[in-house]
Amino acid sequence: MQTPDDAVRTSGPLTGLRVLELGHFVAAPFGSRLLADLGADVIKVEAPGGDPVRQWGRQVEGAGAPWTSMHQRNKRSVVLNRKDPRAIKVVLRIVRSCDAVIENFRPGQLAKMGLHREALEAARPGLVVASISGYGQDGLYRDRAAFGVIGEAIGGLRYLTNHPPSVSDLPPVRVGVSIGDSIAGLYAAFGLMAALWARDRKDGGDGHGRTLDVALTESVLSMMEGMLPEYGVFGSVRQPTGSRIATASPSSAYPTSDGKWILIAGNSDPIFARLTGLMGQPALVQDPRFIGNRARVANVEELDRLIGAWSVQRTAADLERLLAEADVPSTIAYTAAEIAADPQFRSRGRVREIDDPLFGKVLHAGIVPHVPDDPGSIRWPGSPAGFHTDEIPRDVVGLDAAEIAALRQDGVVA
Repeated sequence: MQTPDDAVRTSGPLTGLRVLELGHFVAAPFGSRLLADLGADVIKVEAPGGDPVRQWGRQVEGAGAPWTSMHQRNKRSVVLNRKDPRAIKVVLRIVRSCDAVIENFRPGQLAKMGLHREALEAARPGLVVASISGYGQDGLYRDRAAFGVIGEAIGGLRYLTNHPPSVSDLPPVRVGVSIGDSIAGLYAAFGLMAALWARDRKDGGDGHGRTLDVALTESVLSMMEGMLPEYGVFGSVRQPTGSRIATASPSSAYPTSDGKWILIAGNSDPIFARLTGLMGQPALVQDPRFIGNRARVANVEELDRLIGAWSVQRTAADLERLLAEADVPSTIAYTAAEIAADPQFRSRGRVREIDDPLFGKVLHAGIVPHVPDDPGSIRWPGSPAGFHTDEIPRDVVGLDAAEIAALRQDGVVA
């Protein structure tokens, strides 16, 4: 694996922005990857042994988890033993050239390392620091341990991700990915850019640094739509609805003859009319039980039974074709295989095949958001932990080869 030259490294609307990632696992690394995809120079500081997430999931011997090819892409990695004061001095010298820091240690941990706000501000006046934690930097729960799953539970998502209580007594199911962490990372990246705008905007930026406080719990809560307002007004607790939407019908997953599921969203009156015509039951549009969305929601059990009885007689491929021709929003529930083959994803570059020296050919999700006039790029896949440990101290910190060798011999860098 070679380090790209500067010409390759500059691509995207955030070119020229430098961000230090003091992150591990998912939240901060996800947020910094979004920035790196759009051109930011992200320097990731890892502990000896590397970010633990490198060992998550199915492994390739000697390389780790393929997910890291995407999760750590477009970043430069330096391994520092942050327990050594000399490593902290190196971090602070990196900070001198940075616009922002993104981190997800427990509250107070940076200060214990010697990286408190005053030290960071002294190294780089006007620095923006985005701090992600389980519950926030203050409050009664500040010091509690938390991962994304805890944020999902307290934020209200885990309770709703389930079948209705009358259908199943199994535990609430997980979304399937670390969604709480990723949402928090997304908010951190958004907040970081807002703070940089306030600092640097041409029509009156104040030049001040800012500290952002992003909690996993609160990030999830902010995504919960009308759950909290409805409780405040009506005293009603929103309940799990399985594959349905509680406020619209029909909108669910229906069985097919080949054992798959197809999602159909026919919840406006014109779409519902097209769907019932396709089903060969146009009279359902005039059935009092199904006139208007409110009536359809009240009679969703019967309506879904009728649609399911129709869908299960056809294959998923036939249903997709028929529903698309009738202009009814629909799709099968994609697995990784369907995603990888999807021509829309492929044509827009949202599924890309990347050459990774560690893993060979790897499929990556593309860059979001897409900026047509100045798109970011996948400049390089995630590198091994510490791959840039010589480059960063030399080019960013200004250490010479002898100084780097001495630090390596003492275990300060690796």
